[in-house]
Amino acid sequence: MNPKLRIAAITDEFSPTDLGKALDAMAAIGMTGAELRMVFGKNILDLSDQELDRAIDEVRSRNMEIMSISSPLLKCVLPNAPEVDPRFQHDIFASKHTYEDQPRLAERAFAIGRRTGAKIIRVFSYWRTIAPEKCLGAVIDTLGKLAEKAAKHDLIIGLENEHACNIATGVQTAAVLGEVRHPNLMVVWDPANAYVSGEIPYPNGYKLLPPNRIAHVHAKDCHVEGHAPVWGPLGTRSIDWKGQIAALLSDGYEGWLSLETHWAGPSGNKFEGSVICGWNLRGLAAA
Repeated sequence: MNPKLRIAAITDEFSPTDLGKALDAMAAIGMTGAELRMVFGKNILDLSDQELDRAIDEVRSRNMEIMSISSPLLKCVLPNAPEVDPRFQHDIFASKHTYEDQPRLAERAFAIGRRTGAKIIRVFSYWRTIAPEKCLGAVIDTLGKLAEKAAKHDLIIGLENEHACNIATGVQTAAVLGEVRHPNLMVVWDPANAYVSGEIPYPNGYKLLPPNRIAHVHAKDCHVEGHAPVWGPLGTRSIDWKGQIAALLSDGYEGWLSLETHWAGPSGNKFEGSVICGWNLRGLAAA
């Protein structure tokens, strides 16, 4: 059966260095979208224009679309904020940028979006502190300014709820959306991240989000042991993906379901793990 929603993947979940290998595996599953985060072993924001053009050619030669730039924007320490919560792993994907780098990185992300045709620039909400509520004002201010700048480029700022950042759940994401009503700020909804943060993502967290402000959905699965996520094959752990996808369809969602495997795969074979999860995603999207 064909998926009822378009399916895609973050390419480095299949291979962070061999884009062609990743895209071939994705195309074989039936994915038509590619989300770029690490390409040719580099963070997407660190690629040269020549490297970007090579990546664009690789994607388009397989009749696929680059729909999102998985940037590391606002994955940094917020100055003058409470101390960073030490419980969370900081996944940086070859990015080691600081708060001071953010304006330059934003402009580079916008340029990459224009060059690749991607409409969504994924961002975060600064590394999670021991008092994330005290960071809300700064997050709201920054996201509002980014949305205004993105509008000039006809781009969408996609705030991902991330358990290692200050905005981690549906509750927290809805609070931000309520304060920043700019149409160019939308959500990259990640149910698994909300789950790791202690929320039941569907239906509890999801029902708080305005459906028309969900730009994109990340798909991965896990259960939690001792407050730490244990990643596994998509559709086999604690996230109610059948219910979540049914709700997205019922609410008229027309965006992508994009695989972000995280699972290390059988015997540590991440590529094989992503192939398994990719086929699982196709099955869930077609049910």
